[in-house]
Amino acid sequence: MSATRDTTGRTRYAETVIQKIALILGIVFLVVGIAGFIPGLTTDVDAIVFSGHESGALLLGVFQVSILHNIVHLLYGVAGVALAAGAAASRNYLIWGGAVYLLIWLYGLFVAGGEHPANFVPMNQADNWLHLGLGVGMILLGIFVGRERGVRAAEA
Repeated sequence: MSATRDTTGRTRYAETVIQKIALILGIVFLVVGIAGFIPGLTTDVDAIVFSGHESGALLLGVFQVSILHNIVHLLYGVAGVALAAGAAASRNYLIWGGAVYLLIWLYGLFVAGGEHPANFVPMNQADNWLHLGLGVGMILLGIFVGRERGVRAAEA
């Protein structure tokens, strides 16, 4: 990680746009992971299971979650916050994290929601749409944010 220090010796963290995006997404994932355990923010939290499509808990009354699902959000959050220390690490977080979300979206389309033996993560249609949006959005942000300014600076 490449956090830099300013002239006063303080660590400068998330100084580029791509780093700020990774940091913000990391914080959002942390909040979502925690919210998945909070009654009121998650309906039927007493029906949450560690893994499996049987979980009856719904984050914001919409997104089906389990303990494992919430832990994954927390891990994504920790990764986003940690990798926001460097621009290249932030870009990789967005691109590869987005690719993983697209795989999760495909999993949700073909495995989740039924009695398939590989169905261990609870997901409903709202989850599937969210995973598709996150995957595409994260990849596009990772590819395009900050690229053009670097090209212009090199040409000058």
